Amino acid sequence: MKIVQINAVCEPGSSTGRTVCEWSDYLNQQGIENIVMYGNGKSSRENAYYIGSTFDHKVHALLSRITGKQGYYSYFATRKMLKQLKQFQPDLVHLRNLHGNYISLPLLFHYLIKNKIATVITLHDCFFYTGKCVHYIDANCEKWQTECRECPQLQNGNQSWFFDRTRTMFQDKKRWFSKLERLGVTGVSKWVTDEGKKSFLAKNAKFKAIYNWIDMDSFYPHTSDIRERFGIKNEFLILGVASYWNREKGLDDFNQLADMLDERFRIVLVGNVSGKLNEKILHIKRTSDVGMLSDLYAAADVFFNPTRRETFGKVTAEALACGTPAIVYDATACPELVGDGCGFIEKVGDVDAVCRDILTMEEEGKDYSKICREFCENHFDKEKLLKQMLQFYKEVLWNDEK
Repeated sequence: MKIVQINAVCEPGSSTGRTVCEWSDYLNQQGIENIVMYGNGKSSRENAYYIGSTFDHKVHALLSRITGKQGYYSYFATRKMLKQLKQFQPDLVHLRNLHGNYISLPLLFHYLIKNKIATVITLHDCFFYTGKCVHYIDANCEKWQTECRECPQLQNGNQSWFFDRTRTMFQDKKRWFSKLERLGVTGVSKWVTDEGKKSFLAKNAKFKAIYNWIDMDSFYPHTSDIRERFGIKNEFLILGVASYWNREKGLDDFNQLADMLDERFRIVLVGNVSGKLNEKILHIKRTSDVGMLSDLYAAADVFFNPTRRETFGKVTAEALACGTPAIVYDATACPELVGDGCGFIEKVGDVDAVCRDILTMEEEGKDYSKICREFCENHFDKEKLLKQMLQFYKEVLWNDEK
């Protein structure tokens, strides 16, 4: 078996990048030849292939914004990549995040269809079954269930300056996926898997929900000097972690919460911030240091993830693996990550309820560590989920009905 992964990134500093690297390492351990093809950042992996160039990606992004069509450029870079694919002769190609202005989708799918390559896609977001949206929750849009058009989010994500080409892109994806003879779809949560089943993907694909895995050896309950390093004494520590913080990620909720809590509490936000940050909040810049993140998760008294749209929420699962309970909103996949006794699920935007939960937890002083860890071991254990993914590959390759 020879496997190719294609993803926007191939480095451990991002969620999908870390997943790609860990999956590649597992395949290597199983003696399965594999390569990773990616379009952003730089990877030091021996089996990684960089698609295109920075200049090509910028041109692609510009053309995408002018024409309204994303993923239709990088023609020569994609042709060069396909030559590498033909030399490698993969048995299966695993598509992850392709919306990074680095690859020509028409050329890629023409190759997969013509050569009858078994294909697996992972729904890290919703891009594969919409015209352009990676998330549609904010717009409360369900057009993707029939046909994308008159998109309410043209100026979000990868912007279109002049034209609405979402109907064309939707029809193209629908046609491409219908022609793949062996297609598997994995969703990183039950929520996004069920959403995918409402789309055109359901007509000829095998579906399986396979959660993002957590490395239980890297994220676990432990003590460290992380509080002393950042000047946090005996305060009740509320932690939030994201690549970036803005209104959509819940920055306003954290700002509001900071005003509601007294000096017994300390909020720490990890990640780049876009917007005004309450002066009571301790800010730590985005980091790819797994050891530091693990120390912060384990040192926190509670983890709060106020996002409204999440296909999984890996930071929440990592916090639980470190024995820290979580508070999330009842939206998209967020409730799936908080098992019974592992924290609280509140209505979207109900910061008052979140504050009450925190006050209750601080007063009771309950130890959540054991139950949070057990929940993660049962649902997000890396070894179990890696085996599930490999088994799914075999089912797609052999067109198995298991």
